[in-house]
Amino acid sequence: QVQLAESGGGLVQAGGSRRVSCTVSGGTFSTYAMGWFRQAPGKEREFVASIFWSRGITFYVDSVKGRFTISRDKTKNTLYLQMNNLKPEDTAVYYCAARRLTATEYEYWGQGTQVTVSS
Repeated sequence: QVQLAESGGGLVQAGGSRRVSCTVSGGTFSTYAMGWFRQAPGKEREFVASIFWSRGITFYVDSVKGRFTISRDKTKNTLYLQMNNLKPEDTAVYYCAARRLTATEYEYWGQGTQVTVSS
């Protein structure tokens, strides 16, 4: 059973940086894509970034391009989201997710970690 666990959330000032992490287990991830999503209060969950675990190809939503970087450490089975130049509108619960490359939707989700950006 694939399991994901986020960590690293917290309070940060606008303009600051934060890195959230997601440890993954229970699968052979060379055939997976991993993603970060976020959900702000009163809003729907939205896609932030994704990466093909094996080849490292990345995708970002336009609002975070140039500020956020998704990466993975295969040796540690850990997914990262480095967030720089944070803005109050980045405040949300951040979730990591995983899907097989053959799947059309993300199949496995973590419990989420709160990131709050103060102005």
